[in-house]
Amino acid sequence: MANADPPGRRERKKAATRRTIVDAATELFLARGFDDVSVREIADKADVSPTTVFAHFPQKEAILFDDETAQHERLVSAIRDRPAGASISTALRDLYCSELAEMTSRPNGPRVLELMESTPSLVNYASQMWLRHEDALAAAIAQEFGQPEPSDEVRAYVRFALQIQLLASDSPDPDAMVSTGFRVLDHGWNQYAEQAAPSAVRH
Repeated sequence: MANADPPGRRERKKAATRRTIVDAATELFLARGFDDVSVREIADKADVSPTTVFAHFPQKEAILFDDETAQHERLVSAIRDRPAGASISTALRDLYCSELAEMTSRPNGPRVLELMESTPSLVNYASQMWLRHEDALAAAIAQEFGQPEPSDEVRAYVRFALQIQLLASDSPDPDAMVSTGFRVLDHGWNQYAEQAAPSAVRH
């Protein structure tokens, strides 16, 4: 009886199959639109079974967000490993801007972003996926502050900070949106409102 593949080889084969599925799905999505492509068609193009597709991705939307685990770690690392003297907001702002730039530099990156932003089910999935990082990010900040559990202020900050990235991905100028978002978050809404609102309607 032949020996089973060793762990290293199994992991490489799994990664290669996953990459093949992502590439096949992306090609079909860009050619025909997300909603008009079935999992069966993706499986056929990748030369795997639909069961194999679902073994790697719990639903069709997840195929375009195949680095969710790595994204989770990058968010926590941005806080934990930021340079001395850098604020939490600066670390997150720099991460958001670098990842948006990296995404748009990929082959077909702008087209994939446009697909994600124009497909309601993908917009909804992206929002849900992104907010799944909330607890880990809040825990990392609470640990830095010596809190046994994240305070209400930390949880509010994290929720708003994560939303900034979602706003930026749908903005014609993502870097400007990221900077604006963190400026409002860091300096507070009241300061902006006092400057922006006509004196006649200020209270």
